[in-house]
Amino acid sequence: MLRVVLIDDERLARDEMRRLLGRSRIACHIVAEAASVAQGVQAIASHAPDLVLLDIQLPDGSGFDLLAALERVPAVIFTSAYDHYALRAFAVNALDYLLKPIEPERLEQALQKAAPATPAAGITASQDKVFLQDGERCWFVALEQIMLFESEGNYTRVYFDQQRPLMLRSLSQLEARLDPAQFIRTSRSQIVNLRCVAQITAAPSGGLTLVLHNQMRVQMSRRRSSAFKQGHRL
Repeated sequence: MLRVVLIDDERLARDEMRRLLGRSRIACHIVAEAASVAQGVQAIASHAPDLVLLDIQLPDGSGFDLLAALERVPAVIFTSAYDHYALRAFAVNALDYLLKPIEPERLEQALQKAAPATPAAGITASQDKVFLQDGERCWFVALEQIMLFESEGNYTRVYFDQQRPLMLRSLSQLEARLDPAQFIRTSRSQIVNLRCVAQITAAPSGGLTLVLHNQMRVQMSRRRSSAFKQGHRL
């Protein structure tokens, strides 16, 4: 059964979505409803749903703003009365985009895409994703695809593919979420994905130099290098 959070500022729209979900062939359980970005963030954090049906236009921001505020991003189906948001919605790998008024057949198609994304279908921690936003550009990115996190004050620069957007979280907040067997703190300002390291060499300072797959070089301090060598028998 899909655990669903409905986020729409219009009560009638939520009522209609509730009615449509009740008639769907896909078993759905609505665990919470919200009418704003702030309420939606709280509902998702409290209930950890499998799926969010998310209106793009909300009173205190957009659906994209809501996703950027989440620690963990569930599967998302966007809803809107305006089709000019569709391209951007698909650019961030949303499961689907439903144009209001929502047709039962289109909702059914969207829910079919969501059903395999439930934990019961075998989702693993490696598919844990974050939502990143840089101006009008947005991405859903699996943690395992991120090469490097780099602190910039209270924010974090995220390196993946050829992209380097800022994330509105500190490096320390992110570190608590990451798997220490895969992500290692190389300094006070950087965390590296070990799966993205192509080469490790000794540095003149007594530390280590990590060369990433994109040829970027990251310096590991002497103290952290010593602990890393012991843990990895270098």
